[in-house]
Order: sequence, then C-alpha cells, then structure tokens
Amino acid sequence: MREFVLNCSALEIMGVGLVFFIASYLLFGAVNTLFTRKILPAMQMGKPLDLRSLSAGQYRREIQLSAVTVFIFGAGVIFPWGLLQLGWASLAVDPSLSQILMEMLVLIIWNEVHFYINHRLLHTKLLQRFHLPHHGSIVTTPWTAYSFHPVEALMLGSVLMLPMVLHDFSIHALIFIPLFSLLINTLGHANYDINPASRFFIYQGMRRHQLHHALFNGNYGFMLPFMDKLCGTALQKNSDESVTR
Repeated sequence: MREFVLNCSALEIMGVGLVFFIASYLLFGAVNTLFTRKILPAMQMGKPLDLRSLSAGQYRREIQLSAVTVFIFGAGVIFPWGLLQLGWASLAVDPSLSQILMEMLVLIIWNEVHFYINHRLLHTKLLQRFHLPHHGSIVTTPWTAYSFHPVEALMLGSVLMLPMVLHDFSIHALIFIPLFSLLINTLGHANYDINPASRFFIYQGMRRHQLHHALFNGNYGFMLPFMDKLCGTALQKNSDESVTR
C-alpha cells in the first residue's frame, strides 16, 4: 500500500481518494440508517434523541451538500500526497503493530483538538455563515455527517496535514483516521440513543452532539468531552432527555 500511494500520479491518487470517500460515505450512511431507523426500533432497542420531525427537503439537501464534501475530501487527498512528493513528509517503513496502534491513538486525540478548534471558529461571527448549512439539520440523520459548506469541508479536511509534517506515520494510521472519523460522525448524527442506560464514551458523544444541534452553541467537541471541559463550553443540560420541542 505504501509503495502504491507513493507511485501514483496526481490523477490516480485523486481517483483513489474519490472512490474511497464515496464508498465509505455510502456504506456508513446506509448501514447506520438501516440500524437506527429499522433494525433497532424493531428490536425495541434504544430510542430517538430528538422527537421532532425533519425539515422539508432535508434528505435532499444533506445529500447534495455531502456530494460536494465527498468530492473535496476525495480529490483533496492530493494535498497530503503532495507533501510526500515534495519530501516534506514521509511514510513509515515496515511499522510495527504497536507503532501503528500508537499512531492511531495520537491521531484520534489530534482529531479531537483539530475538530474543536475549527468547529469553534465556525461558530464565530466571521465564519458562522459557512457552518449554518450544516445546522440546517436541527434534527440530524446519518446523512448530516458530511452535510457541509465547501469552506467547512476544506477546514475539517485538513486534519492530517500538520501531523504528517511532524512525524512519519504509517499508511495504516493515515487511512484509519478518516474511516474512524466518518464512523463516529454518522453515529453522532444518527439522532438515536442506542443504549440509553450506557455511559460508554461513544454513546455519550452521540448525546452531546445531538444536543449541540438542538441548542446550536456549546458541545463543540467531536467524540470526547475533554476539549469542551478545558474550554468551558460543555452544555450542562441533561443530555439523557429526548428533545420534544
């Protein structure tokens, strides 16, 4: 995989990136929709977090915005690939399993920091207009995950640039982080509490993010609460209660 990436042409790497993000988005979105809208309710497992109806034309709007985001993310792999071609970054050679796992953990933490900073900026007066399309989905769906303005997509899509300049990551860790991010993103926008009695951090993250969409300000973090706690932006409302109005 390492040699394949390094030997690709610019057009080839953009094509690979597009296929990767299109397939990932459709797979995670479809599976998440199937489970949270059909399978789990039929099994009487979990409950919706926000009981209000979707806005008119919401699915169409989300798919249209997501198509642009998928294109930006897919074609945008040319930028980290460009760092490799210019010699400003390198890929690890024959990394051990422990190195790969540690790099994955580091990128998960960095993704939290990067997301919080950019998300917080997108809630400022200067950049808020670029975030409002995402918040057009007050009651979210798995397809809300990539429903971004192009400027927001560019900001969030830059997550790997700085880490790659600072460290020679394995290709495994670099591929892992967008997949992990999309998985958590679709779960966080599913508007469904899979296990209301659980305090598992992923379930808590889902509740926190749905509350962010319901109230707009606060809970700017991605999956973990540490950035909101450090910066004093954690919402205090009981996130276990379904939003009904």
